[in-house]
Amino acid sequence: MSFYLETECKIDFEFDYEALAQKVIDYCLEREKFPYDAEVNLTLTDNEGIHKINREFREIDRPTDVLSFPMLSYDTPGDFSFLLEEHEEDFNPDTGEAILGDIIISVEKVSEQAQEYGHSKEREFAFLITHSMLHLFGYDHMEEAEAEEMEALQKNILNELNILR
Repeated sequence: MSFYLETECKIDFEFDYEALAQKVIDYCLEREKFPYDAEVNLTLTDNEGIHKINREFREIDRPTDVLSFPMLSYDTPGDFSFLLEEHEEDFNPDTGEAILGDIIISVEKVSEQAQEYGHSKEREFAFLITHSMLHLFGYDHMEEAEAEEMEALQKNILNELNILR
């Protein structure tokens, strides 16, 4: 698994955020039984940086906590069988890894939301990565049933990792 981390701002977390990100990503891949080695990119930015990305790609004129840019197209969330067919564009030609996509997190939102929800920055950071990994696996929360499924998965993953509120 290749995990690329880019930081675009000062990170004031009091925990090893790179190790935590790796742990959560690895666990999500294992739990969802992703059948290939994977490539995931994580960018840590500030509210201004994520605001710019929101405006440019989503026409949302405000900062959000996390953005997910899946590179694979799913018919069914968590069903990776379509990758059995030859889809060269889904794999990095240099490494052979499936290109899952990009996660962008506002570190300022991590701090704000941890305080707002009354839990640690570590828990909020792990939650946002879990949430985004599920998007990279094709899950969404636009419909009520989808949201319920995704919320249950998020809760189970964080509980299994013992990253609690």
